[in-house]
Amino acid sequence: MHKIRAIIADDEPNLIGYLQNMLARLWPELEVTATAGNGIEALGLIRDAEPDIAFLDIRMPTLTGIQVAKRVQGECNIVFITAYDEYAVQAFESTAIDYLLKPIEEQRLATTIERLKERIARPYSDNKMWAQTIERLAQQRGGSHREAHYLSWVRAGEGDDTYMIPVDEVIYFKADDKYTTVATREKEFLIRRAIKELAVELDPDLFWQIHRGCIVQSSEVSHVKKAVNGGYQLHLKEGKQTLSVSRRYAHLFKQM
Repeated sequence: MHKIRAIIADDEPNLIGYLQNMLARLWPELEVTATAGNGIEALGLIRDAEPDIAFLDIRMPTLTGIQVAKRVQGECNIVFITAYDEYAVQAFESTAIDYLLKPIEEQRLATTIERLKERIARPYSDNKMWAQTIERLAQQRGGSHREAHYLSWVRAGEGDDTYMIPVDEVIYFKADDKYTTVATREKEFLIRRAIKELAVELDPDLFWQIHRGCIVQSSEVSHVKKAVNGGYQLHLKEGKQTLSVSRRYAHLFKQM
């Protein structure tokens, strides 16, 4: 039987411990595999550990819970933790996203657990509704979800030359051994930046991670074709090149 796994992300260690203890009592079959103290750590845990559930504090350093959810939409069930119910109630109605108000009450957590069990037994796949819910919640927060410092340039060295490449000219980033290939229409460059790092710094509305080792600019996508293995083959507008979309990220294209 598949072991249900979860992570908890909050910048209050006491709350993490409190929630872990309540979960252990109310849902002993659940395994909390890791915890995080900020949004970037939470994003890394979701990408690496692939949990079934992520409990995310809405207000965290580096990335808010909303920003993390926006980047991983559809990859796992999200439960937001918030002290501000005006940010929550309307946004979560009739969606696959739930919330817990601080201080967390045992009866409310028990209700959330029952909802999670139903969703895990019957996986949720409406990516469009998910995106609309996240956007509605972000708007209720008065735009504070917007990140001011998405990556604008990447620096690549070639011999004695250094190139400053605008990210809006990048077609895709692809892991290549110890380097990452940066593909533009003119040429390809190699940089010493991991895909994991770039995924955190790029605007998720413009750049989609389609594989553990590949990020593509969404405006460069021509069409996708379903592959035999359950993933997709992504066709680019320029040239005949295709990129593989792993099953983990196939949900991005199910509504196209």
